[in-house]
Amino acid sequence: MARPDARNWHDCSKMIGLLCLVASILIQHGVSGQRVKVEPEVSSYPGQTVNLRCAFTDATGIQLTMVTWIYEQKEGVRINIAVFHPNFEPNYPDSPVKGRVSFTTSPPNLASPSIQISNVRMTDEGKYICEYATYPSGNEQGITYLVMLAKPQNSASIVTVEAGTQPVVVARCESVDGRPAAQISWVTTANGNATTVSKPGADNTVTVSSEYRMVPTAADNGKDISCVVAHRTQGKPESFPLKLAIQYAPQVSIVGYDNNWYVGRTNVVLTCQATGNPVPISTLWKTMSGELPDTVLITGNELKVLKVDDAVNTTFVCEVKNRIGTGRDQVTAIVRGTRLPEKGPTTGSIIGAIIGVIIFLAIIGTVIAMYRKHRNNKLNGEGPPKYKPPPPKKTNSSANRPNTSHAPVAEENPLQNQYYTTQSAEPVTDLDAYHDDDDYGEDEREHYYSAAPSGWDDPGNNEVLPPYMHTDSDPQGYHQAPNVNRGDSFVSPAMFV
Repeated sequence: MARPDARNWHDCSKMIGLLCLVASILIQHGVSGQRVKVEPEVSSYPGQTVNLRCAFTDATGIQLTMVTWIYEQKEGVRINIAVFHPNFEPNYPDSPVKGRVSFTTSPPNLASPSIQISNVRMTDEGKYICEYATYPSGNEQGITYLVMLAKPQNSASIVTVEAGTQPVVVARCESVDGRPAAQISWVTTANGNATTVSKPGADNTVTVSSEYRMVPTAADNGKDISCVVAHRTQGKPESFPLKLAIQYAPQVSIVGYDNNWYVGRTNVVLTCQATGNPVPISTLWKTMSGELPDTVLITGNELKVLKVDDAVNTTFVCEVKNRIGTGRDQVTAIVRGTRLPEKGPTTGSIIGAIIGVIIFLAIIGTVIAMYRKHRNNKLNGEGPPKYKPPPPKKTNSSANRPNTSHAPVAEENPLQNQYYTTQSAEPVTDLDAYHDDDDYGEDEREHYYSAAPSGWDDPGNNEVLPPYMHTDSDPQGYHQAPNVNRGDSFVSPAMFV
């Protein structure tokens, strides 16, 4: 068991040593990369002076021997353009920038050996390396990319084409002599596609060209199309709005015939309408049967029939020409013996107005009927009661009435309580209409009785008459009831029969 453990421990030690070596290498490269401080990218326009800064940030424990600026125009091709050693004068070897490159300080400072290039050209674009020779760590470097900018000349144009069935170029757009290359796009509702190509321009610039292709139709004529050019030197993309120019033969239509040409009708007009690109140059009216009738008058694109007769019972043809071709349309006129009934242009409006008036009157009638019903209910006292009726009260009228031998005194008629308790929630009756009339007759009293609760509609059918009824055979037992005002108890006092 001891041997496997020893072997495992040995393998772990080797792995740890390898990891430490890799870490030290990475740390060393990271530190050295951070020691030479440069700008990652510098941009400039032709003719300007550009500064390329370089500095060694921490030289502790390191001896700076020499600094060299290297220009790499193409990948793998390097040229020394500026060299400085503290024991010698600055040196500028032969290079594309010789005579235009120099150290920014004189004499140069080894800790900050920045350079400048005057009157820069488009060909000066590339990679510039600031490389230090140090002891004991060796060479260390920093890289700056010089980007040359050139504002392009942008333009767009429409290509006039004829309507057809094959795709053709209908618009072009160019961005000439720009650096870097421009981006071109198209904005349109037309159904087509774009083709973009780039080619080298003068002085290391790039020219970008784009063409828009589509199958041209008459319906596409006049549609909007825009070329949009985006470039680094522009604050925002530049747009060129255009309109498609599609040429096509005239498209013709005759309007004005209403199918109601009757004998004797006068001054009917046919109009020949045409569209085309280019604009039509001539309009010709004729008939399928030959010459035009004598009653026809031609004025430009209008044909006027002064008086309808059998001679205009024919087919009229209108032909329109432009540079592309000829378009035509025809209409056959039928002459009738009598006039067809014409539909008034306002028939629909009149019917709608009548329906609207009827609905409006119906609404008004409904409102008036509801108002009258409400007012009648209010006058007749209908509706929910506005007060709670008081309980029935006993009266002493029986004490003042003389005793007779014909009928015993009734104590309290239980029908009174029954009558009170069986009343509906609305105690208002026709009783109020009779309180103000002291001389009502027997017929009227019979009408009043008929309003009594169920079971009392016919007093003759009951064995005991209600206390408020009397007969002719007992006149002395009848006493007129006292007047009852609205709001007092509506229950009659006890009566004797």
